[in-house]
Amino acid sequence: MKNRIVRGIAGSFILISLLSAIYVNINWLWFTAFVGANLLQSSFTKWCLLDDILTKVFKVKD
Repeated sequence: MKNRIVRGIAGSFILISLLSAIYVNINWLWFTAFVGANLLQSSFTKWCLLDDILTKVFKVKD
């Protein structure tokens, strides 16, 4: 369940920041790059901040 939530939120952030880059300001692409870099590093380190937040704050289980 947690993996689906993390992927859903990451995908939503990417789509929202892309739309914001088109309609608001091109600098929103930096946020897209940040989300992508976080996804990439989490694939190597097996650590994700959102995963920890979901576990500790919202008590979401695997």
